[in-house]
Amino acid sequence: MNVAKSFKAAALAALVLALAACSTHAAKETSGDVVFPDLDRIVLKEGTFPNVANLRSVGPGVTKEQLYHLLGRPHFSEGFAPKAWNYLFHFRTPDGIVTCQYQVKFDDEKRGQSFHWAPASCADMLKPSAPPVAPVAGAPDVARFSLSADALFAFGRSGVADIKPNGRDELARIAAQISSAQDSQVTVVGHTDRIGSEDSNQRLSQARAETVRRLLADHGVAAGSIRAEGRGEAEPVTRNCADSLARSALVNCLAPDRRVEITVSGQK
Repeated sequence: MNVAKSFKAAALAALVLALAACSTHAAKETSGDVVFPDLDRIVLKEGTFPNVANLRSVGPGVTKEQLYHLLGRPHFSEGFAPKAWNYLFHFRTPDGIVTCQYQVKFDDEKRGQSFHWAPASCADMLKPSAPPVAPVAGAPDVARFSLSADALFAFGRSGVADIKPNGRDELARIAAQISSAQDSQVTVVGHTDRIGSEDSNQRLSQARAETVRRLLADHGVAAGSIRAEGRGEAEPVTRNCADSLARSALVNCLAPDRRVEITVSGQK
C-alpha cells in the first residue's frame, strides 16, 4: 500500500510540474512578445522541407485542422492547450540550405492570428518569384508575371482587404517595373481551379483580376492602360489531379491553376 501511495504521489508531483511548465510557456506567449521554443524541445528532430505553395496559403483565420493538412503536425512539444504551433523548416537556395523557425499563434477561437519567423529574413522565402520574360530584339518590350492566387488572396476571397501582405509587396514591385516603361499596356487575367461551379469560378477570377488592376493603379500605373479579365477554370495548367483525391489533397494539387497573370507591353 505504501508503494502505491508513493507512486501516486510521484505521479501527482510530475503532473503539477508539467502543468506549471505549460502555464509558464502560455504566459510568455500571451505577453505580446514572440518567443520561439528552444531546439531541444523539438519532436521532429530534423524538421522538414516545406511545400512553399502550402506555406503561402496559410493566413489569418486558418484552423488547426487546415494547418495540419498544409504543414503537418507541429514539430515541437507544445504542452497543454497550446496557443501556438512551432515548426523547423529548411529551404534550398542558390547559396545553400537556409534553416528557419516558424510560429503560428492562435486566437481564443483556435484560429491562426499571427505568423512569425526566426530569423525574420526567412519571411522572404515566401515572396513569389515573378521574373519578366526577356524582350524580343527590335520589338516592344513584353514582360509577363504569373502570381499564385493563394499567395495573393485569402482562400476563396477576392477583395482588396483580402490581399496578403507579401502579395501587396509583390504587386508594388511589379507596379514599379511597369511604371518604368513608356506607353505600357497591361492585361491582368485571373484564373481559378475547377472546384466549384463554372459560374462562381468565372466571377471569382474576374473579381481577383479587378482587385489586382486596382492595386496596380494605386501604385502609380495609369488606370486607363490596365485591362482586367477573368477566365475562370477554362485554362488549367495542372494535368494529374484526380477528382477522387480527398478535398484537401485536391485543393493542394490544383494550386498552380489558381493564379493571376500580368502581361505588360511597352518601350523602355
